[in-house]
Amino acid sequence: MKHVISLLFACFLLAYTVDAQPLRVGVAGINHDHAYGLMSQFKKGQVIIIGIAEPDRQLVERYKKRYQLPDSLFYPSLQVMLEHIHPDAVLAYNAIADHVSVVEACAPKHIPVMVEKPLATTVAQADRIAALARQYNIPVLTNYETTWYASNQQVYRMVTDSAAVGRVTKMQVHMGHQGPKEIGCSADFLKWLTDPVKNGGGAVMDFGCYGANLMTWLMDGRPPVAVSAVIRHLKPSVYPDVDDDATILLEYGNGATGVIQASWDWPFGIKDWEVFGEKAYLHALNGNDLQRRNQGKYEDIPVAPAPYSNNLDYLADVLNGKIKPGNDLSSLPNNLIVVRILEKAKQSAREGRKIAWE
Repeated sequence: MKHVISLLFACFLLAYTVDAQPLRVGVAGINHDHAYGLMSQFKKGQVIIIGIAEPDRQLVERYKKRYQLPDSLFYPSLQVMLEHIHPDAVLAYNAIADHVSVVEACAPKHIPVMVEKPLATTVAQADRIAALARQYNIPVLTNYETTWYASNQQVYRMVTDSAAVGRVTKMQVHMGHQGPKEIGCSADFLKWLTDPVKNGGGAVMDFGCYGANLMTWLMDGRPPVAVSAVIRHLKPSVYPDVDDDATILLEYGNGATGVIQASWDWPFGIKDWEVFGEKAYLHALNGNDLQRRNQGKYEDIPVAPAPYSNNLDYLADVLNGKIKPGNDLSSLPNNLIVVRILEKAKQSAREGRKIAWE
């Protein structure tokens, strides 16, 4: 009997050890400053990087020196990298317009993909990504910083599980900072972030996507019935080719309204979320702090830990079949709607009219 128990315990330890192994990932591009976060995860042993596809040799040399990376880790293109490795997933840290080419390279090889927000710059690109994901049955996920905010997860639970605010009537998301140049983003990042093709726009894309993502989530994957937007160019000398301030209004069929304020023109960084209901008001001030106001009285709400605190743990559980993305913040259905919202917002601002959802 002891031998049986020992064998079972050994099998348990083996299963746990296998399950606990970090993901083995390939990286598509490192000209996105969010790649610094990935390198921090790599140095902490939270992920195993088995290949990096980056054509810019100067950028490669900087990363090699900064993070003590071997030359053997780097490949001149994603196609060449995938001829030599088969990762658990590919993480895209390149320009938003290049996400579609990452999926085009990975999908036929049945390699899952996670991109940095937003999913794509155009609806045409997003639809191409979705078609490839369906054809080859791979997950394509989008990573947002705010997905891992415990406060946002708490707002969602309170609104959807316990009806803490009653029927939602209005949502407001403020996402912005002083501007990417002003806060010291790298030249490699700025080169495409301020390009109207590579990024699809300026603040409207960079920060507008956060609000569209959160609101689509809270509306249970339902799109708005109409989109209106005012997009401004307040600092043309700093950002000559793209907008730097956007206000987007979303109208929903259930009577709810969403207001997204996205800016590169604020005196400091703000990433918060307000939800108004028939009974009360919730305000996620940042990633950890949450307030509720009921009949004029403010109270601090204890925030429980989020189910996932980072993209890698979430991605691992998706790949292991422990969870299904459904319509959550990282899911493809949610982010297809996000791209459509942003495209209609730009159309509304350009044409000066409300755009109905087709």
